[in-house]
Amino acid sequence: MSHIPTPESIQQAPHGSQNLLQAVQQKLGVVPNLFRIVANSPAALQGYLGLLAALETGALEAATHERIALAVAQVNGCGYCLAAHCYLGSNIAHLSDEEMEANRKGFSSDAKAEAAVRFAADIAQSRGHVASSAVQNVKAAGYSDAEIVEIVVHVALNTLTNYVNSALGTAIDFPQVRELAA
Repeated sequence: MSHIPTPESIQQAPHGSQNLLQAVQQKLGVVPNLFRIVANSPAALQGYLGLLAALETGALEAATHERIALAVAQVNGCGYCLAAHCYLGSNIAHLSDEEMEANRKGFSSDAKAEAAVRFAADIAQSRGHVASSAVQNVKAAGYSDAEIVEIVVHVALNTLTNYVNSALGTAIDFPQVRELAA
């Protein structure tokens, strides 16, 4: 159970969040609990959706977004985001179960994607304090400067949602995922 109320419907959300949640409903067909709990603050919801929308127009592939989200959620121990991004990784990005498990461990079966996932996991683990060699490694794998910036921003965006869900106890409304073996 969430530590603060999660509006049960768009109409129960603060007035300033209702149009934003309606846009989420139109895009996704549902309004996941993450969006509804963030809707308690229209400003926070607007900021989150704005950054999310901007990154969707970026240079990175959608599958890379999901790989990064899985790696970061694993590092941060966010069960909600692991469940959500396993669902999205499978159903939207068409990643295999094996690939998603590798992503959660900071790896990938694709060499270029692995560089991004490792870099993202390193950023999350070090709270942004990566060695210059980490940046050089992702650049050597073929990522442009713009893509490298987007990887960092994806880590930040996913960390934001990890923290919201963990701090507020967002109820998981996606299929549960199993914990990885130590």
